[in-house]
Amino acid sequence: MIRFEQVSVTYDGAAGPSLRGVDLVIPEGELTLLVGPSGVGKSTLLGAVSGLVPQFTGGTLRGRVTVAGRDTRTHKPRELADVVGTVGQDPLAHFVTDVVEDELAYGMESLGLAPAVMRRRVEETLDLLGLNELRDRPIATLSGGQRQRVAIGSVLTPHPKVLVLDEPTSALDPAAAEEVLAVLQRLVHDLGTTVLMAEHRLERVVQYADQVLLLPSPGAAPVLGAPSEVMAVSPVHPPVVSLGRLAGWSPLPLSVRDARRLAAPLRARLAAAGNPAPLLSDAARGSTSRGSAPDPAPAEPHPAPPAFEAHHPAPPAFEARGPGRSPGFGKGRGGRSRPQGPRPGLLARLLRTTAPAPATDPQPENVATAHNLTVRRGRAETLRGITLTVAPGETVALMGRNGAGKSTLLAALVGTVPPATGEVTVGGRAPHRTPPPEMVRRVGLVPQEPRDLLYADTVAAECAAADSDAGAAPGTCRALVTSLLPDVHDDVHPRDLSEGQRLALALALVLTGRPALLLLDEPTRGLDYAAKARLIEILRGLAADGHAIVLATHDVELAAELAHRVVILAGGEVVADGPTAEVVVSSPAFAPQVAKILAPGHWLTVSEVAEALDAAAEAGREAGPEADPDAAAEAT
Repeated sequence: MIRFEQVSVTYDGAAGPSLRGVDLVIPEGELTLLVGPSGVGKSTLLGAVSGLVPQFTGGTLRGRVTVAGRDTRTHKPRELADVVGTVGQDPLAHFVTDVVEDELAYGMESLGLAPAVMRRRVEETLDLLGLNELRDRPIATLSGGQRQRVAIGSVLTPHPKVLVLDEPTSALDPAAAEEVLAVLQRLVHDLGTTVLMAEHRLERVVQYADQVLLLPSPGAAPVLGAPSEVMAVSPVHPPVVSLGRLAGWSPLPLSVRDARRLAAPLRARLAAAGNPAPLLSDAARGSTSRGSAPDPAPAEPHPAPPAFEAHHPAPPAFEARGPGRSPGFGKGRGGRSRPQGPRPGLLARLLRTTAPAPATDPQPENVATAHNLTVRRGRAETLRGITLTVAPGETVALMGRNGAGKSTLLAALVGTVPPATGEVTVGGRAPHRTPPPEMVRRVGLVPQEPRDLLYADTVAAECAAADSDAGAAPGTCRALVTSLLPDVHDDVHPRDLSEGQRLALALALVLTGRPALLLLDEPTRGLDYAAKARLIEILRGLAADGHAIVLATHDVELAAELAHRVVILAGGEVVADGPTAEVVVSSPAFAPQVAKILAPGHWLTVSEVAEALDAAAEAGREAGPEADPDAAAEAT
């Protein structure tokens, strides 16, 4: 169905080709998952299938790409529209009309289909994707996940033979993602549609793939094969594969179900090691920040956080066995004590030395509070009776289905949405009544689309504006950008940065004001596992330095790795609020893969399991072989 014949793509001004020597065939009626680290050319390969590369993007394509026998060099993208349907990373860039139903019909109108056919297909797609209640809604009023489903639906209605999808579940909650993937399965199995999909959240999709196409590094030869074989050598892989590698399982499991069948011996070893200790903030456990003396010998500082994007394979976030969570929060879930002295990295030290002095008002015990908060948009109540507190150094994950009110709650905390009833205070001020220059040191928001913060033509201009807005010394923002993105130059246009680089730049702009409360809306969208790992280390360092962090996310693995508390919203109300392990383990929708595999134990991440096994092995070595003959035999 899709044939690449020695395809290479080089963009104008690039030092080398983004793709080199791609020679393979993707058969008809299969779901092929495209994986690889950021920057290896996945979006370029997808664009070559639809003809957008190079006819829209520019550059030079050598070799030949054919789709259903049509050569993309001689057929313009509009001449492939009845064969290939494409959904990119940004749903907003995809839309042509203003209303959901009109958007679903637009592609068929362009192809000249009969009105009766159009009506039937629109109804089918509304039902397939659960969009019937949204059919008359303006697209501008939809949540990010709802927009993503509409974008997918708009390319399904013309019934293309090939679907090309770039990060289709990145903005969806777990339940909505499962619905979309179920639809794709039905299209593949029942209609014989060929699906080529790039996705960073492999834990959601790898078990559904018929084949996996791996681009291991820029310019490297692609690897196409069975999912289990490719995952065994892939530099990016989901937590279930990381756990399988750690435990030595063969063949490597790709789904929670397969892993549970192999996990009984591992569960027994972990039960003997004891359940992990919950991750608590200083406020939650009444630690040294409440007046008692700190440990006399603080640990060595963290190394500088690396850049978000790297053009080489890197280990996934959940396989690393580094120092774990930020110190100052007691024991890690693996059960081993960590130093409680501050361990700031370069980013934290830059914030201390170059940022403006914090607000001089007396600081309340909680950085932010919401009491009986209700927010209305038009006649609809998007939040109802919300009561929430966030303490210094605490990381809180807001979770819930699309449209539950997570982004609205962040908007209320930053002051862009006023309460209808109740009250919100941040740093002792009501954010919606306080001038923005006074709030910039108290709260900062990195929105779901980081580019919404980027208006200037160069990185240098963005940094200069951020310094001015925050009243910071010239060069403050540039120093933060350098710590996060050491390879990005002043004259680069922000729109030319990758998703991860734009996120890092937006984060630096917000941190220039050194806000006590940092808000992030879907911060891992578009990030691979290595970039996510770097983001986690940065946020841990900020929390260790006393910043409170609230993030709205559908990424259950991120919440498991980073958050002290999880707050679940549904219908604009809080339905759960508690320590991460207690909340997510009891929730089938929001539990991470490791928790599902190792239930009923409260293990959430591969790094916790690795720490517990290391600690048990160390204890066995100290006790000697007489104490644990089985462990000694296993070691031999």
